[in-house]
Amino acid sequence: MIESVTHDGRGIAAIEGKKVFVAGALAGEEVRFVRRKSRRKFDEAELLEILQASPDRIDARCEAFGRCGGCSLQHVSDEQQRQIKSQTLKDNLQRIGKLEAQAWLEPIVGPTWKYRRRARLAVKDVPAKGRVLVGFRERHAPYITDMHRCEVLAAPVDDMIDPLSEMIGSLSIKARLPQIEVAVAENAVAMVFRVLDPPSDEDKAVLGKFGAHHNVRIYLQPGGLDSVSLLYPESDVEALAYTLPEFDIRIEFDAIGFVQVNAEINQLMVSRAIELLDPQTDDRILDLYCGIGNFSLPLAKRSGKVLGVEGEALLVRAAVENAKLNNVGNATFRQADLNAIDGSEGWLREGWDRILLDPARSGAAEIVKHMDVIGAARIVYVSCHPGTLARDAGTLVNEHGYTCKAAGIIDMFPHTAHVESIAVFNK
Repeated sequence: MIESVTHDGRGIAAIEGKKVFVAGALAGEEVRFVRRKSRRKFDEAELLEILQASPDRIDARCEAFGRCGGCSLQHVSDEQQRQIKSQTLKDNLQRIGKLEAQAWLEPIVGPTWKYRRRARLAVKDVPAKGRVLVGFRERHAPYITDMHRCEVLAAPVDDMIDPLSEMIGSLSIKARLPQIEVAVAENAVAMVFRVLDPPSDEDKAVLGKFGAHHNVRIYLQPGGLDSVSLLYPESDVEALAYTLPEFDIRIEFDAIGFVQVNAEINQLMVSRAIELLDPQTDDRILDLYCGIGNFSLPLAKRSGKVLGVEGEALLVRAAVENAKLNNVGNATFRQADLNAIDGSEGWLREGWDRILLDPARSGAAEIVKHMDVIGAARIVYVSCHPGTLARDAGTLVNEHGYTCKAAGIIDMFPHTAHVESIAVFNK
């Protein structure tokens, strides 16, 4: 009998006092499994047969599910996926942060299929299979999944796995092309091909023809990020962009730049974050880990002044340009390593009323140490890792006198184990 389930869809059984994690099993199910790995405190097992299924079990939509490492929860109903992720957030806040939220927010939900507008696809010429494989890595091995389409990639890329495989297979450098960066903007689709050897003129012609046929911009990346160049079309093109209609904001980004992967959820997330932050017209807002201005620019429409701080110079420059594009004059940006803050920085002490945090998976441990220096009355924390959110929330609540007024999940990555969340703290 499966007693509970982890956030990544592994059922937990207790056999003779030892936990066994069974991939693909759900709470309440009776199953047969075989142990594959034995560890000191737990074993890992492969599901063989479901003897009694959970009412939350559904048929996976993708043919590659179970092999592909891109998704781990397609066999679980949407509602139950969200419950699992909500419980993961609650457990982390209690266990790591030693706190409980005073209220739980309704999950931010949106499309569950064809939602992923940014992805990195692996590429491998596999002579034994007679084709070039294009897709995500396998769940339990470093190999590329043999797949033909992807149900979570945004259109039209969801149907382009086989065309990409066939096209790359015709190139002279098919064995020297390891990955493709995909970006689906509102105004264009871009693909950046990482090439380890220079493509021949014939290769470039094939790539250009593919771009023309599928209406896709084709870029080549022979080296670092600064080596990316446009191959097709040859002429200058409009920058990739997405919009935040509620705030009349258009944000431009480059083909390999970071953007939130789920466009509709991003719009809802920005709206919820600003609602929770509740900026007043004369408030001074500090947006930490601001990126290209995803929160900064909408916040500037609702407040007196916004300072966006970001560690990567390229992102800071993009944020500045996006502010100009949108005629936002009350948002400024600066570069600073927020993981090396010591509290002496002058900009920390400029009288900020509210703070928005949107750090990477590693969280915001250094900056939250110095919240007393900043003295903001309210903080909204957007997180892509519940463990680091819980750690930082513990610091805010247990060391700096904040209360966790509310928290909840953001269903940014349906069918995956990724837990995005949002929390609001009041001094």
